[in-house]
Amino acid sequence: MNRLFGAKSTGPKPTLNSAISNVDTHVESLDVKLAKLTAELTTYQQRMSKMRDGPGKSALKQKALKILQRRKMLESQRDQLQQQSWNMEQANMMTDNLKNVMTTVDVMKDTNKTLKKQYGKIDIDKIERMQDEMQDLMEMGNDIQESLSRSYDVPEDVDEAELDAELEALGEEAEFESSLGLGVGKEGVDGMPGFMVDEVPQFVDEPPQQGKVKEAAG
Repeated sequence: MNRLFGAKSTGPKPTLNSAISNVDTHVESLDVKLAKLTAELTTYQQRMSKMRDGPGKSALKQKALKILQRRKMLESQRDQLQQQSWNMEQANMMTDNLKNVMTTVDVMKDTNKTLKKQYGKIDIDKIERMQDEMQDLMEMGNDIQESLSRSYDVPEDVDEAELDAELEALGEEAEFESSLGLGVGKEGVDGMPGFMVDEVPQFVDEPPQQGKVKEAAG
């Protein structure tokens, strides 16, 4: 059997990339051959344009015809190989995309397992209770701050109208006392406050003389 079909190959299997590379190399060699044939046709065309009709021109024309036929054949082969290379490139791209998809799926599976494992350790009820406790503590702190900042026996609802009325009443009271001749008292002497008027202590027999007090003060 091995003599008929050959021995089994033990070498590495060809890949799409290697197959594409081989086809592209073959296409490049065909392009070189086609360029040479095109140059020969150009030479024959220039020679025939300078010749008259006759056997010599007909012979050159037959040679040019064979070269043209050969060029047509090579162009057909090149087109086929280019189509094969394109198809293999498309297959290679699909293979790469499939590998990327499989890799993405594997990563997503691992991530899903990790998330389930991590979130499985979290107790939502504990978090809710902790949030409630934090809210209670915040409210308690606000109550404490409000209590500490509370004013003692200070009316908070005094407005400017009440202040004007109080000042006007004090002014009228001062005028009334002045009209009664209350020189000494709370308002003192000649409008002087009472705490600035000299008072004689009870344990002193005689009041101090005004001149001596001034000298002592001087």
